[in-house]
Amino acid sequence: MEPVRLALIGCGGMAQAHAARFNRVRDRMQLVAAVDIDKPKADAVAELLPGTKAVTDYHEVLDDVEAVLIVLPHHLHHPVGMECLNAGKHVLLEKPMANSEQQCLELIEAAEKAQRTLMIAYCMRFHPVVARMKELIDARTFGDVFQVSMWTEQLTRCLPGDWVSSHETLGGGQLFSHGCHYIDLMLWYLGNPVSGTHMGTKLGTPWMDWEGTSNVCLEFEGGKLGYHFGTWGARGTRLGYSFHAHCTDGMIEAQISYGDIQKAQEGKSRLLFIRDGREQVLMECEASKHTENEMVHFIDCVQTGRKPLTDGRSALQGLRVIWKLYEAERQGVVADLRGLGLSAV
Repeated sequence: MEPVRLALIGCGGMAQAHAARFNRVRDRMQLVAAVDIDKPKADAVAELLPGTKAVTDYHEVLDDVEAVLIVLPHHLHHPVGMECLNAGKHVLLEKPMANSEQQCLELIEAAEKAQRTLMIAYCMRFHPVVARMKELIDARTFGDVFQVSMWTEQLTRCLPGDWVSSHETLGGGQLFSHGCHYIDLMLWYLGNPVSGTHMGTKLGTPWMDWEGTSNVCLEFEGGKLGYHFGTWGARGTRLGYSFHAHCTDGMIEAQISYGDIQKAQEGKSRLLFIRDGREQVLMECEASKHTENEMVHFIDCVQTGRKPLTDGRSALQGLRVIWKLYEAERQGVVADLRGLGLSAV
């Protein structure tokens, strides 16, 4: 098949992480345009791939592409995503999908009406270590899982007035913006949640107007538990990005280990099995976000019409959990997470 012609809309930090790995999928995808209202940012991305033009208005290039990757501030996901879907383009949309449930539902409906792919860029689903951990849990290779814990410790400072510091433009705090990755993974690993709590604080991250540090505890059907600790205020770390799956025959540990502060593993992400004080390395891979795997999956869905692993309907479920957790935190109660439509997707 011919490579899918794509425009990258938004050329900030995460966009450059995507673009830096586009060379690995050049046989499947042609980056036609890099778009940013700040022209030097668009130029910087365009220079990474010869033949890519840099423009400041995405409307100029919609007729030239089949698909778009939207990497914009969260409050712009809905309006730009809607325009692109209504123009008949396939959309790979950075997480979180949008800042309200109604906006998410409108994006989903627009994609279904246009018969176009809408995929949310939960890149962690496509990390080889994370995907292998899912396979081992599902296969009960080390017995039944009863607890999954995830730590993501990094330092992410914002300048005054930055869109990331405001819950109005970010959509919430650290949990909504970054923790949505790990709520999504816990649902993927453990199934339907029953109840949960969230406690967040801006202490240590005074640049945030909502929480910069977040603790989530979830109970799942069958008594399984999930925990996520995330912070944008880490001045030091031992865990970096680490996942532990406690199973009845031992523990699986994923050392993802990248971020602003990271636990170095010689540039490697590792998956280990630990029992009785002994470690067995199950696999190693490059320590990166592996966005090229995400892009390959998106292209496959565009070309075959199959449903993405992280389609709009499944991505909405994790956001529903987060909104329920926020609401319960404000009320000082445990969140009832039953009946969110999780089993229907």
